[in-house]
Amino acid sequence: MGMNKNTVLGWATLIMILMGLLLIGLGAFRYSEVSGWGFAAVGVGFLANAWVFSSLKGRL
Repeated sequence: MGMNKNTVLGWATLIMILMGLLLIGLGAFRYSEVSGWGFAAVGVGFLANAWVFSSLKGRL
């Protein structure tokens, strides 16, 4: 039994949420300089992409 489109989008959403939270955490706790803002911004971008993948899950 293979993975269909919805399963792939679900896994991609989960991975992107984890990476987004990890990057926001790195920006908040590890890097206190200007680079922390960059890490946090990229993390928010990952969460936005995960939101798009999640909304596409039943429509493709």
